[in-house]
Formats: sequence, structure tokens, C-alpha cells
Amino acid sequence: MNDSGTSGGKVTHLTKFKYTAVRDGVEYTGLLEARDRFAVYTRVRAEGGEIVSVEKVGGLTLGVLKNINARFSTVKEVDKILFARNLSAMLKAGLSITRALSVAHRQTGSPKLKMVLQQLTSRVRKGDPLSAALADHPRVFSKLFIAMVHAGEEGGNMAESLSSVSVQMDKSYKLKKRIKGAMIYPGIVMFAMVLIGYMMMTQVVPTLKKTFDEVGVDLPSTTKAIISLSDFLVENTILSVVIFIGFIGIFMYALRTRLGKRAFDAFILRVPAIGTIAKELNSARFARTLSSLLGSGVDIVTALGITARVVQNTYHREIILLAADVVQQGEPMSAVFGRREDLYPPFVSEMLAVGEETGKVSDMLKQVATFYEDEVDQKTKDMSTIIEPFLMLFIGGGVGFFAMAMISPIYSLSDSI
Repeated sequence: MNDSGTSGGKVTHLTKFKYTAVRDGVEYTGLLEARDRFAVYTRVRAEGGEIVSVEKVGGLTLGVLKNINARFSTVKEVDKILFARNLSAMLKAGLSITRALSVAHRQTGSPKLKMVLQQLTSRVRKGDPLSAALADHPRVFSKLFIAMVHAGEEGGNMAESLSSVSVQMDKSYKLKKRIKGAMIYPGIVMFAMVLIGYMMMTQVVPTLKKTFDEVGVDLPSTTKAIISLSDFLVENTILSVVIFIGFIGIFMYALRTRLGKRAFDAFILRVPAIGTIAKELNSARFARTLSSLLGSGVDIVTALGITARVVQNTYHREIILLAADVVQQGEPMSAVFGRREDLYPPFVSEMLAVGEETGKVSDMLKQVATFYEDEVDQKTKDMSTIIEPFLMLFIGGGVGFFAMAMISPIYSLSDSI
């Protein structure tokens, strides 16, 4: 199939496209030379087909690179939020699920998501439910996402379920961004301290050491310790860098272990100010996720199990799993949260109790989520103010220790003259 190569005596350059389309329920692929993608859509529609995907056919190297990029890249949270939101809007507008997926495939700019959506479209055209197709991509779509879609399929309200999950993901994403943004300032300060400390140890201390050696003054133990550390850093620069990187690697590995994660979570909960934000953040995630799942028709036990995976803190997660066990035994879950007000604020258990009494648990949890999201939002905006005193104390202590250790021998020398 070829479009005309000339137009009014002017040569039009044609590009070869590879496309996947569906006609009479049968999926097929083909090659077509055309001016642009729109010409491909026009030609295929004229033949009674519906485009699923279309891409330029470049050199072998370009095709291989695109395939590798799609397979090994990741899907950003923003892309998944937009996918859920747009798919919901298209379903509400009356598009079929296959048509909506095809449009989403053309719209997304993520290579990985584009590849996944092509596979989803193929599965759904064969008659598989969307939730089953999503479950084949656990690294892209979370248990929450899959469960919400499955609930929408069961209840016949797919568009509403997708809208709910997009709101849930959007709220979670914005909270993460605020937390990360609030940690930029202390992160920069800590990095600057390490860099300045290294420069002092390798440039300033050796000069002072020469002075002390020439004078022959007795050095206190703190000064000797700093000079020993300085000598090690100067003589073993590469080894010191390897040790530093190794320490960070061991710390990151420890966080992946059950014991290390519990220890870190316990530490975070006990840090002044930071611990309060962590409790409210986990309460907000718990309430928002459980509210979305229950509102979409997911049963309470399954919803609690999925919510436990969303909540990051180990101790908060254990309470949710305990609540799932209690609910299976026919008892109210509000009592479980009421007994652990050291982790979940009293407002959580009180609103849960009201929801259980009135049969509006989802609505009550939504109010809890909104309240604590606003609290976390405000506190993260003030994070610099909260952390600054602790940073100043830490920096002042380090500078004071260094100054006393290196200046005290000079004062001793002055007194002896």
C-alpha cells in the first residue's frame, strides 16, 4: 500500500510505518508507507480497521534501542495517574474499554507504559477482564490499582473506580512530593557538612599538625584522635571513599531486612516532630486507601490487606493486619485502633467507630484522610523551621568540638611561653 509520492509536481517523502489494527474482532499487523501517522489512521479506517498502535519503522538499531528502553524503563507515578484519570473520563464519555485503551496508548509519552497498554489492549480484545490483564504487570500497577479495577468490573462502575484510584494515587503522590521537598534543605546542609569536614581534615588539620610537631606541645586525646583520622584520610583517600560508600550500602541493605526496617521505623516514630508527622502521614494513607477501596465495593478484609501494603511503617501495618483478623471474627476494627493510640491518633478510632455505627465507614475515613493530609501538608511546609534548631545544634556541636580540640593546644602553648 503506497500513498502518492507527488503532490502538484512536488515530491512528498514517504515514511514506512508498522501498525497493529483490529478488524471484525481480529487483530493484525501491517506495513504502510505514508506521509505521516494521520495518513496511516485514515487508510486503515477506510479499510474498516481500528488502529491499536502505530510506529515508524527506522533502522534496526533504532528499533532495538526503543524496545530495550521500553522494557527496562519505569513508569512514572504521574503517567499512571493520568492513565487512570483519562481512562475514567473516556469510559464516562461512552467509549468502549478497548477503544479507550487504544486512545490511551496513543496519548502516553512513556515508552514502558505504551508497551504495557498495547499488551493490555490485546488481552482485553480477546475477552479477558482488564483487572486480569493488569495483574500481569505487578511492577507497573499496584495491588490497590488492580483491586479497584476488579471491584469496578464486578459492580459495573469501572469509570467511578478508576476515578477513585486516580484521586487516591494523586493524593499519595503529592504527599510524597511534599515530604521529599521538605527534606531537600536538611539534605543539602548535611552534604555540605560532610564536604567541609572532609576538606578540613585533609587540608587544615595536616597544616596544624606540622605546627604542633615543630613546637613539641603535648596534645590532648581529642586532638590526637582528630589528627589520627586526618592522617588516615590523607594516606588512604581511596579506601576512605570505599568505606563511606560501603557504609551507605550496608545501611540501605539493612533497611531492606525485616529487623533493620523495624528498627528504622521505631527510630522515626521517636524523633521529636518527625515522629508526629510520620504517624499522621501513615494515618492519612490508611484512611484514604481504605476509603477508596470500600467505596469501590471491595470487601473489608481484602481492603485491609491491600491497605496494609500501602502503609509504609511496619508498626502501623501490623495494626491494620490485626484489624483484618479481628473483623473476620466479627468484631469492630475501631477497637483495635483505639488500643493503639500511640500509633494512630484518637481521631482515627473515633471516626471509625462512628462509621461502623452508621454504616458509613468509607465516608468517615475520607474525612479522616482529608484532615491528616491537611495536617501533614502544613507541617511539611514548616519542616525547615522544625528541623533547623536540631541542625544548628548538631552543626554547632561538631564545630565546637573541632575548635576546642585544635585550638586548646595553641592556648597551652601560649601559656607556656
